[in-house]
Amino acid sequence: MDNRLKLLSVALLVLLAGCTGGAADGGAGGAESVSLTADTGGSAEAEQAGGDDLPQVQRRAVIKNGRIELTVDEFNESRDAVESTAESYGGYVSDSNEYVNRRSGGTYRSGQLVVRVPSEDFSAFMTDMKGLGEVERVETNSEDVTDQLVDIEARLGNLRAQRDRLRELYESANTTEDVLAVEERLTEVQTEIERLEAQKQSLEDRVALSTVRVSLSERPPGPAQWYDTPVLQAFSESVNGAFVALRALVVAVAYAVPYLVVFGGLLAILGSGVVLAGRAAFRRLTD
Repeated sequence: MDNRLKLLSVALLVLLAGCTGGAADGGAGGAESVSLTADTGGSAEAEQAGGDDLPQVQRRAVIKNGRIELTVDEFNESRDAVESTAESYGGYVSDSNEYVNRRSGGTYRSGQLVVRVPSEDFSAFMTDMKGLGEVERVETNSEDVTDQLVDIEARLGNLRAQRDRLRELYESANTTEDVLAVEERLTEVQTEIERLEAQKQSLEDRVALSTVRVSLSERPPGPAQWYDTPVLQAFSESVNGAFVALRALVVAVAYAVPYLVVFGGLLAILGSGVVLAGRAAFRRLTD
């Protein structure tokens, strides 16, 4: 009976921890919101009062993304320019691909680079990219994730408080049933903490480093006109074409001679037979 009462008390304490954490969640959310979006007017008043312990005014957490498509003269040189420009801003190329395309008997290269650059240099980097070639398309977009980060931080604070209380309950548990009940809840809380921490880290990484997709393409070769061919090249190609035609004729004759001999002999024999048969018929008629 005592064990059942103890188990019931542990369950109630765990439930109370969750309810208390929920209330803390709402309060923490409001507190974090003020911290991330502190009012500049309040800071000015504090500054006028001469206080040194001013609340830090933080910028909005904004994810910036961009895409730019360029037609360039030489793919390899332009690709190297993109990489060196990204490095000059403290960024890097995370992914890239390259293709060799064929058209009208010629080839041209194209590909895409995924670049990560510090968000504060996003606009400058996009401007530099426009100077690498002929701009075909430009896209930029942004996403404010300040509220998401505030919510995640508040939930993490709540869950960490729950984890601390559960650890205390775990240490004071006297029966196997109590230990298992607290341990199960502790595992759930720890798993949720790790998930939210990973989500927060991903958002912070995307805020700190903008993503720009740079597409590069050389100009495709167009169909050449016959009158654009140089005179010496045209003469050389013409002579070569004449020799090719003559060789083709000789080869065709070589292939045809055996057939001509065989079928010609057969035709001659058949023709002789027809002539002889005709003469015989004519003689019979005249006799």
